[in-house]
Amino acid sequence: MLDSNIENITHLANIELKKQLAILKETLREKEKAGERLQESENRYRRLFESARDGILILDAETGKVVDVNPFLLQLLGYSYDEMCGQHIWEIGVFKDIAASKEAFYTLQKNEYIRYEDLPLETRHGKPIAVEFVSNVYLVNQSKVIQCNIRDITARKQADAERKQLQAAIEQAGDVIVVTDAQGNIQFINPAFVRTTGYSREEAIGQNPRFLKSGQQDDLFYRTLWDTISSGRIWAGQMVNKRKDGNLYTEESTISPIRDASGRIINYVAVKRDITQHLRLTAQFHQAQKMEAVGLLAGGVAHDYNNMLSVILGYTELALGMVAPAEQLHADLEEIYKAAKRSTDITRQLLAFARKQTINPAVLDLNQIVQSMLKMLRRLIGEDIDLSWLPEAGLYPIKMDPTQIDQLLANLCINARDAIANVGTIIIETQNVVLDKTYCANNIELVPGKYALLTISDDGSGMDKETLNHLFEPFFTTKKMGQGTGLGLSTVYGIVKQNNGFINVYSEPGKGTTFKIYLPWHMGQTIENQRELILEVPVSQGETVLVVEDEPSLLKMDERILEKLGYKVLAACTPNEALSFTKEPANEIHLLLTDVVMPEMNGRELAERLQPLCPGMKTLFMSGYTATVIAHRGVLDEGVNFIQKPFSTKDLAVKIRDALRDK
Repeated sequence: MLDSNIENITHLANIELKKQLAILKETLREKEKAGERLQESENRYRRLFESARDGILILDAETGKVVDVNPFLLQLLGYSYDEMCGQHIWEIGVFKDIAASKEAFYTLQKNEYIRYEDLPLETRHGKPIAVEFVSNVYLVNQSKVIQCNIRDITARKQADAERKQLQAAIEQAGDVIVVTDAQGNIQFINPAFVRTTGYSREEAIGQNPRFLKSGQQDDLFYRTLWDTISSGRIWAGQMVNKRKDGNLYTEESTISPIRDASGRIINYVAVKRDITQHLRLTAQFHQAQKMEAVGLLAGGVAHDYNNMLSVILGYTELALGMVAPAEQLHADLEEIYKAAKRSTDITRQLLAFARKQTINPAVLDLNQIVQSMLKMLRRLIGEDIDLSWLPEAGLYPIKMDPTQIDQLLANLCINARDAIANVGTIIIETQNVVLDKTYCANNIELVPGKYALLTISDDGSGMDKETLNHLFEPFFTTKKMGQGTGLGLSTVYGIVKQNNGFINVYSEPGKGTTFKIYLPWHMGQTIENQRELILEVPVSQGETVLVVEDEPSLLKMDERILEKLGYKVLAACTPNEALSFTKEPANEIHLLLTDVVMPEMNGRELAERLQPLCPGMKTLFMSGYTATVIAHRGVLDEGVNFIQKPFSTKDLAVKIRDALRDK
């Protein structure tokens, strides 16, 4: 019985032992598998750690020493593994801004989670980089570690900065930038679009650009544009569009297709520039160039014409003195003389337009000059037209030849008179104005400064744009044949330009015309407007005149006129011939009357050569047009005596006496 019990107990023990052994084996197998899984996990983590494209830094949370660091961070910072591992984080220069001391590290440790969106670092070699820095505290093998994930965002930050820079450039660009979808609907506009068109962003987004159409381009224009860009090509050109306020503007546009990676057009971008003002200034410049070229031609024609008129007038005047007034020939000669005198008005106007009219300016009160002209102007325009005079007190003084103001007023009043059909009004006004840089920026000819403004307005028929474009051109006229030469307003233009002024015209059909003439302010004491009337022809008091003229016909005529006035005359056809007269001791020369432009030397050089040889000699220059030898921009040099060709016997006699009296 006992043996049987022992046997049973033994059997049961063996069974239990086998169970325990089986459990132990299973436990060992599980541990082995867990170890394998752990090793596999560690290997996987190590592979991730080693191959990560972000920097990973493992710190001992208690000591702050670097436990591990992955290759990417080593490469990013420029350190070796041995140089970083085992070091306290605050000992590594690159991290001093994060953990400058143990205390700072402990603060980092307590927080357990820290994130820097944009942390500036510097590599071992001094290269600045930007990183995103995230730290977390983990429990590993009953020990706390801090894992720091460091992502290099330098390229991203640079791309973001470039994007912001591009955005700022687009927002602040002076040119209009418009982006549409593939169907042409607006998706983006920059502020320049709002400034140029007057439409807000809310009003423009979703619209087709056709809402800006002005009607100045036909349907074919827009079809051609769309066919060009929808086929993938760039379109460039000009078009006229309409602003929100209804005003038209001209823009220069370049429209380009934008493609996706597959080559499909997904957007269009248009870069546009408002060139309205540029076109206006360019037109003004071309007009100024054209007027300058016409002026050169007109000046040359007037010079040659003046020489011929000088001969006609001079010899006709001499012939009149030789024929009895009762004879028919005398009457015929008078008609020739009158016609020639009228012709001199044409040359005078041409010279004024060409700015080759010789002038003798003085500081004047414009109000005083206009006041003295009113009586004559009222006779000129007739009784049916009312002339109003509205001067501003204390007007800026100007420097100008008084006779040129007479020409301005006469020509503009005649022009106004002819524009008024029956009864009407002409208004002459003066006022002080100051033009600033902003105002002058819209007109290529204007210069900032103080001006005396002379305004002449009428309520006549007015003018259209085509007429205004040609208004100041010589011989341009809208009057019937025989009613005008077309030189009146070109004379006004030339006079204003010669005096550094500006002229603007405002006119519409049926609404009259206004001329605004800006004459520059000049500092100085104004002179009284005194015009001496000389009734008798002054004659010689026994003086000798040396006359030098390279045109033989003019020389002969001058000689006869001088002899008629009682002067002893020495005539020379060239400057060298004139110099030869000084070799004769008996030739005491009191006055040199010389042409300005001649071969061998000019008139001024001749006078300078003669002056030491003839002490006390006076000089009177004569010319068919102004010359830089004796004048600058048509203004006579100080102390220069001058007579304009053609001249009458009386004009020459007066000028000679004035020159001889000159001290």
